[in-house]
Amino acid sequence: MGARSLSVAVGRLGVVERLVEIQETVRTAARQVVLADGATFVLRDGDECFYADEDAMSPLWKGQRFPLTRCISGWAMLNDEVAIVPDITQDERIPLEAYRPTFVKSLVMVPVGRGGPAAAIGAYWARVHAATLREVEMLEELADATAAAITRIGLDDAPFTPASLRSRESATRP
Repeated sequence: MGARSLSVAVGRLGVVERLVEIQETVRTAARQVVLADGATFVLRDGDECFYADEDAMSPLWKGQRFPLTRCISGWAMLNDEVAIVPDITQDERIPLEAYRPTFVKSLVMVPVGRGGPAAAIGAYWARVHAATLREVEMLEELADATAAAITRIGLDDAPFTPASLRSRESATRP
C-alpha cells in the first residue's frame, strides 16, 4: 500500500494548481504511505510554524502556530534535516506540554525543500515506533514532490498572510 499511495501522491502533486490541493494530498499520503496514525502539513511563516492541515485519528494542531524554535517541525526546517523520534518522552526537542493531550508517542518530521525549507511533513504513531529507513525515504520522496509543487505554484494562496508580506505591508503604511 505504501509505495502505491506514494506513487499516486507524487503524480497528483505534479498537477495540483492550489496550495490547498497540496495540503490535502500530503496530509493523506503521509499517513497512508507509512501507515501512521496521523500526519500534518506545516508551513513556515517567518519565525513561526503554521499547522496548515492534518489527517489524524484525533485532533492535533491544525490552525495553530508555534515558534520555530519550540516545535519539532521548526527544528526540521531550521536544521534542514529529518527528525526521527521513536519515543517523544526521550527527545529534548519535543515540547511535551504540546504532546501530552494527544495520542502521539513517536514521529518523523521531514523538511520540505532544500536550503531553507518552506514547510514540513509530520507522520505520527500512537505507539513507540522506530521509523524504518524505507519509511523515512518514502516521506522524503513525498517531501521532494511537495517542494517541487510549491516551487511551481508558490504560496500566494497560503491560509495566512506570510510574515514577510505582513512586515512589508506594515513598512509601507503611514
